[in-house]
Amino acid sequence: MAFGNFDSERAAPLSEINMTPLVDVMLVLLVVFIVGMPLMQQSVRVELPKTASTQQAGAGTRATLAIDAAGRLWLDERAVGEAELSAELARLAANPALELELQADRAVRYEAVARALAQAREAGISRIGFVTTER
Repeated sequence: MAFGNFDSERAAPLSEINMTPLVDVMLVLLVVFIVGMPLMQQSVRVELPKTASTQQAGAGTRATLAIDAAGRLWLDERAVGEAELSAELARLAANPALELELQADRAVRYEAVARALAQAREAGISRIGFVTTER
């Protein structure tokens, strides 16, 4: 007893391409390219041309403000208090080309760094850079 029209003479074989292996291979290639691209970019060796500097950095255009782990302030390797720091930063701010480099120990609370930044901004120093080390 048959429930459908099954004509054995006209039945064509069901042939489909199995897409699962193709998708697997494409995903593996995608992962390889995603992982490999940063390595390829970092491995490019480029020798940059050397040129003479058009503007030499003069003495006194860079000052270093360091905050050690205990929270003590050091301006150009000289210990200073917070009151003295404000006066020194105001004196340094007279040079418009001054760049202040801020070095803070990783154990220093953000509050101490924020206070030092605020003092530098109040003194009129606008070019402030943070010095860090690479991991």
